[in-house]
Amino acid sequence: MKVLKFGGTSVGSAVSIRNVKEIISNLPGDKLLVLSAMSGVTNQLVEISEFVKTGSLDQVSEKIQALKAKHFSLIDELVPDKTSNQSIKDHIVLQLEELVEICQVQPWSNEVDAKIITTGERLLTSIFSSYLKFEEVANTLLDARKFMKIHNLENPDTGLVGELLNDTLKSSFESNILITQGFVRLNAQNEVSTLKRGGSDYTATILGAAIRAAEIQIWTDISGLHNNDPRFVENTHAVSQLSFEEAAELAYFGAKILHPQTISPVIGKNIPVYLKNTFTPEATGTCISALAERKGLKAISAKDEITAIKIKSNRMLMAHGFLKKIFEVFDTYETSIDMITTSEIAISLTIDNTANLDLILQELDQYGEISVDASHSIICVVGEGLIEDRGTSRLFEILQDVPIRMISYGGSSNNISLLVDTRNKIEVLQKLNEKLFVNQLKSV
Repeated sequence: MKVLKFGGTSVGSAVSIRNVKEIISNLPGDKLLVLSAMSGVTNQLVEISEFVKTGSLDQVSEKIQALKAKHFSLIDELVPDKTSNQSIKDHIVLQLEELVEICQVQPWSNEVDAKIITTGERLLTSIFSSYLKFEEVANTLLDARKFMKIHNLENPDTGLVGELLNDTLKSSFESNILITQGFVRLNAQNEVSTLKRGGSDYTATILGAAIRAAEIQIWTDISGLHNNDPRFVENTHAVSQLSFEEAAELAYFGAKILHPQTISPVIGKNIPVYLKNTFTPEATGTCISALAERKGLKAISAKDEITAIKIKSNRMLMAHGFLKKIFEVFDTYETSIDMITTSEIAISLTIDNTANLDLILQELDQYGEISVDASHSIICVVGEGLIEDRGTSRLFEILQDVPIRMISYGGSSNNISLLVDTRNKIEVLQKLNEKLFVNQLKSV
């Protein structure tokens, strides 16, 4: 079986959904489809949740009516037959009535928030499944809440997911096309929760690992993972082949096409992941597998909203256990560290989650003089055996053009990270592109 994930833009209109139907119809064998909500719908649901939290129920009602109109319009475009059209709308009305009840009856909580913001996937999968049946394409719609039990976001139990999915299929397997929702999960308390924004990619690879899929295909509106950010850099190109480790580094450090944790479930299981474009399905895209096509530089990505913290202390010199105490502070507040550099009297590190920053700083204050700089970006240069590539040294020429706050290498053999002020991010991406890619081509 193959797992195919289609993102919000891939199911964002009737034209897009017809493209998806053609893609899956031309692909032989059993398929498990993971679908996102329509483009823009999750943002609307987030607004609804905020209104529920603040008690603004009039605005909740207005937003839900807008959601109804958006999905009814989609149904009208996809299914012209009046009887079938009305049947699908009746089912959508039931789901929206359930949403209204959640918003008006239940007090706001994290679970209520999750129930609200995952409604978009349920609406879209219902419409898509019914549309395929109208087009005489047999399929089975599955409720992800019955098998996506993910107690630990960082280390999902794919074995448990597989067992629960198999139990579901025993009673409902009717065709070679299965459809389910991305993004949603049940947490350790058996409450409805999420895999965080963009988590449908993660759903796909968790399910792929759970069922030992032949391959996983992630369909978006971009033809693969590019060697630099095409929003800021001209003439980028899709990288045809990446190793799991290379792709994981790029995803974690900002490659927008992939959820940061997407690759982790399939590393070690030898399940290839293909990144494809719904609107140009003939394009090669990117294949992510256990094999690196070649060594050396592959791509650059950037991660924003980074905060740098410097801890300066004369007591550090030869102080046994000092670093351990520093790391324990961040562990206490469940805050991950992205980069770290040390000297005899100072530690500099970065975080991307500032929810508990004030509490962290209070505890760090006992260890030395603390300075904090927000609004930074990590520029990540990735490639298998990067340090062995003779061309890699050119990236250090950036030091004469733009101030660099930190440089980190050694966490893995295929990543060099630079910390820069976000105001300089685009300039750094463009200059690195010129030094590492454009000039390299000229010298060949």
